[in-house]
Amino acid sequence: MSPARKSDLLRDNELIYGRLLTIDEPHLIQRYNKALAAFGKKPTKLESFEIDRTGFSPQVAEECGDYDYLDPNEVNRRFIILTPSQIDLPVVHTAFSNTSQLMFEFMTSNQRAIDALTIKDVIYGEIEDSVPKVNDIEDLLSINQVEFKVLSAEDVLGKAAELGKLVDRLKQEPDAWRDDAMLTRMVELAKVCGDIRENALVPDQVIFRHNAYWTSHFGGLYVFVDPDMTTVIGDPAAPGFRRSRPWQVSYLSIKDADKVFKFLATTGRIELPRASWIEASGYLEHRAEMIVRALIRDAEPDRNLTDVDKVWLQAWIQNHADLITKDGNFPFLNAAKREIAQLGQLRIDDVSPQQRFLVIRAKPDHPDAWLTNRLISDFVPTDFVSRYIFNKDGFYKDYGGFSDAWRSHIVDVLKTTYLKDKVALRTRLYGLTD
Repeated sequence: MSPARKSDLLRDNELIYGRLLTIDEPHLIQRYNKALAAFGKKPTKLESFEIDRTGFSPQVAEECGDYDYLDPNEVNRRFIILTPSQIDLPVVHTAFSNTSQLMFEFMTSNQRAIDALTIKDVIYGEIEDSVPKVNDIEDLLSINQVEFKVLSAEDVLGKAAELGKLVDRLKQEPDAWRDDAMLTRMVELAKVCGDIRENALVPDQVIFRHNAYWTSHFGGLYVFVDPDMTTVIGDPAAPGFRRSRPWQVSYLSIKDADKVFKFLATTGRIELPRASWIEASGYLEHRAEMIVRALIRDAEPDRNLTDVDKVWLQAWIQNHADLITKDGNFPFLNAAKREIAQLGQLRIDDVSPQQRFLVIRAKPDHPDAWLTNRLISDFVPTDFVSRYIFNKDGFYKDYGGFSDAWRSHIVDVLKTTYLKDKVALRTRLYGLTD
């Protein structure tokens, strides 16, 4: 079942497919349909729908019954650009976590061309890489860069290129101005393209690096790139795991908390638990509260938690001391908080591998900070706030298995914490200012 149909509660509260752009002007819908036709898709009959940065629309996806209508084979992602303002939108459906960044880089690097083209036309195409289909890990590792193959429905791009060649001919050939047929063609093209000396109509940067990412292939796989080594983290059952390029690729099982932690620590991707950021962020307190809420969910799945406050939570902890002790994570965080207050840091080597992920976060200034926080969230599924911020795929999967009462509680918590001020919460808990 698609994420959109799991619960209208998420959509009503803009926790799924939020901040999208509404398309309801007939000429824009017509342009969108021209792009769909170019992809071999049926036109939408909707009079209004929403799109993300890539042009993906959940409403169109529901209409055609295909959430991968812009993502066939989950590789070589298609895009539809109706307006330059799409650059400010999120990407809400993709098989690769870096699709959003690649689209941002393309739209930023070619802003003038996109501004000019979308006045008259729709831009569409593919983010093309070196493989047509992903069958094993080797296919993923062979993708080092992507190229934006850019087209336009009215072929404004092609006509601009043709006009450019004719302008060059006019400049270089002394008698070219006598060619009436050529001059007539130039006038016809100029009516479509305008003055190409002023309007940059052809995107000039279309090739971009394909760096660290998460992909939905093979049940979810992380690829981290360092100068001397590429590291793949995922399920060892994935085809090609530990067999593809063993001389330049390190393979870690996502089930091996110890090795994954050591990789993140030795490559400088995480902040270890130190007073300098732990005490001001309230990070341990947040983790502890998430743990207690999860224990309540497991013990009393149908409890209405609408009016729960910190006083009630404290009383529940006291009344369920045996359950808290048996789980062990809440007492561990309290002990960690005391040790950090006394020593300024936590002796991480003394902590069990799984619990280490409760007290670390991605180094905020590292280029892979968001991806690292996503990986950390896979080891701390009880923290649904972190899951929602960094790992929406995991969050929606978790959400689908919860009771209605717990779903309502999650929505309430996210509304009153994260949605209330996203930037402030990301800055305080994770040190992320961007």
